[in-house]
Amino acid sequence: MDLVLQGKLRGPRATLLFFGPAVVASVAYMDPGNYATNIQAGAGYGYTLLWVVVLANLIAMLFQGLSARLGIVTGRNLAELCRDRFPRPVVLAMWGVSEIAAMATDLAEFLGGAIGLSLLAGMPLLYGMIVTAIVTYGILMFEGRGFRPMELIIGALVAVIGLCYLIEVWIAPINWGEAAMGMVTPALPDATALTIAVGIIGATVMPHAIYLHSGLTQNRASIRDEAARRLVLRFSNREVIVALAAAGLVNMAMVMMAASAFHQGHSEVAEIETAYHTLTPLLGAAASGVFLVSLIASGISSSVVGTMAGQLIMQGFLRIRIPIWVRRAVTMVPAFVVVAMGVNATDALVMSQVVLSIALPVPMIALILFSGQREVMGEYRIGPVVRVLAILGATAVLSLNFVLLAQVFGVPMPGLAAG
Repeated sequence: MDLVLQGKLRGPRATLLFFGPAVVASVAYMDPGNYATNIQAGAGYGYTLLWVVVLANLIAMLFQGLSARLGIVTGRNLAELCRDRFPRPVVLAMWGVSEIAAMATDLAEFLGGAIGLSLLAGMPLLYGMIVTAIVTYGILMFEGRGFRPMELIIGALVAVIGLCYLIEVWIAPINWGEAAMGMVTPALPDATALTIAVGIIGATVMPHAIYLHSGLTQNRASIRDEAARRLVLRFSNREVIVALAAAGLVNMAMVMMAASAFHQGHSEVAEIETAYHTLTPLLGAAASGVFLVSLIASGISSSVVGTMAGQLIMQGFLRIRIPIWVRRAVTMVPAFVVVAMGVNATDALVMSQVVLSIALPVPMIALILFSGQREVMGEYRIGPVVRVLAILGATAVLSLNFVLLAQVFGVPMPGLAAG
């Protein structure tokens, strides 16, 4: 990296040296929680709701870009800045909410990987969870060897997910014309479509991804002057666009696969297990097998990233670093409790998204606040246009999260009666 910052190395190789943080953060946008909403969107409404996925991805790009910028400019992550600049009671409350969010995140991701393994290998869900726990812990052991090995492992799993969905759209008879129209034509056919759109956008920007990205970019390169800092920021912005665009394409591929396979004749498909069992007779064993491989890769990679984020949140807010196996156990126990209680796995995924919806305002508002402060960002504080876009994006996401919470808790919302 020093050679790049000194101007001695340019071109694609220089760009690749700075790839990693956004790739790791992008896992949050391809986690098992996305599978259920994307399957519902494609099965119920064909290609009509693809524009929602596009919009959600643009909002994600903006906030992950701001998070990366914060870490590069300040050399501190979002949790550390909150700890240093907010009163102690506020910091403790923020940590508590964020810690619960980290557990909820890991619940969804851990269950997703376990569901995939149990379906693929025909094992009980509890055994799938044990295997997922062992694999994720093994991957987390590489964190002690520096940032690059972990980024390469996560990048490889992201590549597996992308390859799987490339195969899926090749197998499934996609109507590319309708898909293109769905991406650029906003439409909500009925109230149920609005409900699904709320699910897609409302759980897009993940609390742990916002915290983690700022930590992954802080002190990553030896920045000796402002010219080097501006260069690192340019590399970071490029990576955010590429990595989050790839995540967006994977999500669009999920919707398109579901639209092609389920919309005509199986529009009621809404659960991961149902989608798997329905895919086999419709598109063949290859399609259903590839679907499960992508789900397992998604569950394992996002569970690893969730544990990393939980470690960063605790260390940033409290200056406490615990052994990784303890961190893994803390975030993993709720998932085992849920399964032991006999709770439906898909219902558990939905409830985890509700918890994330409650926690999301904490990092979003803090990030917008710090990004616009001259005393924090100096000359790199965001301008009025980006600030307005960030506020609009946050308002959209938080408003939709409010609608999601209202639905879950039975609060009547105008226009959201059954469609």
